[in-house]
Amino acid sequence: MSDAPTWYDLLDVPRDATGDEVRAAWKAHIADLEPGDRRFDALNRAAKVLLDPDARATYDASLPAEDVDGPADEDSVLAPVTSSGPRTVPTWLLAGLGILAAGLVAAVVWMWTPAAAGGDGSAARDAQVAAERAVVPVLSYDYEHLDADQQAATALMTGSYKSEYDKLFAVIEDNAPQTQTKVTAEVIASGIVRAADDRVQVLVFVDRPTTNKLSAEPTVYKDQVTLSMQLVDGDWLVDDLVTSPVQG
Repeated sequence: MSDAPTWYDLLDVPRDATGDEVRAAWKAHIADLEPGDRRFDALNRAAKVLLDPDARATYDASLPAEDVDGPADEDSVLAPVTSSGPRTVPTWLLAGLGILAAGLVAAVVWMWTPAAAGGDGSAARDAQVAAERAVVPVLSYDYEHLDADQQAATALMTGSYKSEYDKLFAVIEDNAPQTQTKVTAEVIASGIVRAADDRVQVLVFVDRPTTNKLSAEPTVYKDQVTLSMQLVDGDWLVDDLVTSPVQG
């Protein structure tokens, strides 16, 4: 057995596990954990890497063959896995403003289990689909058409969250044209966190390729984003949105 357990060990899945198998193992492992448990963060990071095909391929290439098997010591897998690609410093500022514009702060989340979720399962799935659809325009913007980007995002929000978003988006409008920043959100995976009759929390893994006039080559920021979806007149709208960046 290797001295260094892997993300596969932590989730107790084989190296050739499918995305569905990884996702199922992740949900099963975090079902009984409190958000403050150190294993909770490690399990989320493991799932983030293994559910992202590019990150997983890079990670797999770094593993020696003997690390395939053997049980994991969960506390020893807390360090995040990083890619070997270059980092571009100048893009962080506007990317950070993009987070602010979406009303994001670091947060802990309560993970969904079948026993804990309330409400109708079909409705919760509808909210999950709506969250995946909404997170892209909410977290994306292009300095060349900010007005259109803002309208596309706010059309998917409740009135209360729209008011917050509009105030914070003003920061983007002041800065993005000068730095020529573009942020494009891409959904990697999602899962239901908590469900009620008219309110559902959805966890979405998101990549955000970001460019500006100093960096034409995208820098990819990776986030865990929790959207609170509210049912309003038959439509699931974003009523709140928080994120926990994947450190790397």
